[in-house]
Amino acid sequence: MSDRMHRLRRGAVGTLVVLAAAVVFAACGGNDNQQNSLDPKGPQSRQILDLFRPFFWIAVVVGVGIVAATIVVALKFRERPGVERSPKQIHGNTVLEISWTILPALILAVMAVFTIPVIFDLNEQPAGADVIRVTVTGRQWFWEYHYDDEKFSTATELHIPVNRPIAMRITAPEDGVIHSFWIPELNGKKDAVPGRDEPLKIEADEPGTFLGQCAEYCGLSHADMRMRVIAQSQDDYDAWVRSQKEPLDAQQASFVDSTLNQKWGCVACHSLEPESSVRIGPNLTHVGDRTTFAGGIYETNRDELTQWVHNAPSRKPFGSYAQHMPNFSARGMTTRDARQIAEFLCNTATTSDRADRCLNGTGGDVTGPR
Repeated sequence: MSDRMHRLRRGAVGTLVVLAAAVVFAACGGNDNQQNSLDPKGPQSRQILDLFRPFFWIAVVVGVGIVAATIVVALKFRERPGVERSPKQIHGNTVLEISWTILPALILAVMAVFTIPVIFDLNEQPAGADVIRVTVTGRQWFWEYHYDDEKFSTATELHIPVNRPIAMRITAPEDGVIHSFWIPELNGKKDAVPGRDEPLKIEADEPGTFLGQCAEYCGLSHADMRMRVIAQSQDDYDAWVRSQKEPLDAQQASFVDSTLNQKWGCVACHSLEPESSVRIGPNLTHVGDRTTFAGGIYETNRDELTQWVHNAPSRKPFGSYAQHMPNFSARGMTTRDARQIAEFLCNTATTSDRADRCLNGTGGDVTGPR
């Protein structure tokens, strides 16, 4: 057997080993990040999956056919000893050429018949008295949620009731950059484009926490711009809305004025009034109720908040935005000062259980729901 055949066989074996390794490593990925579009938890994500399944098998049939034909042709017409290397020159096969042009076009046309209605349906905003309207703003680097009818703002974690449509307007500040809102288990991606409003609707079938992340590179902390949709029963959701609309009490308001405003200037970037939208950083009115902060990468507890307040740039890259959340340790803030602010933030929680959870949490990087 010639050296050429040996090389071909070695190449074929190497290719098979690489493909097998790719399959094995892909299977080892698991679903630890809980962002699985193949496990729908709402009607919109189910529509997408129902469309994806038949198209996937069509692609498998086409792909297998092409690979099989390629292998057959490669083996049948490979170079052989004593055979003239230059093939016979012919004009071609008109019928075959027309067929492999028309057949893919017909396949794509049939796929389009089923795809276009789904696209229009997914982009149609729900209407009715039970619709909850939320404006979602992608910022560097966190997600702001403004409940349009209830008139209050929060960040990072979006609460919704189960079995009710959520009509969302996805946008970004005019002086910002493009982000992409993506909760795989509830719907597909929607870009947050500066100065534009893009519609998106979601709905959850059951209570739970559904994770997502920004899917459009948006700067240094793109990977640290996570989001959570927390689906609750209607009663739990109503209670959460009432709690988020409560203003801070007089003692808390005094601390805001004396410490967060006059001493450290925090209110220049953050609002602590429920109805106020974001200035530069997220609304902190009831941040103690949230399970995560800093774009969803840290558990909301006293230790993590202390480190964040003391020196946020060391905990999350800000680049040129470091002046927005500066290193307060370089401005004279002691660890004790930072801890005092962290305890205040924990106590903005609207229930004693949530405040205790924040004050006594263990901390750490957050990769899934609590």
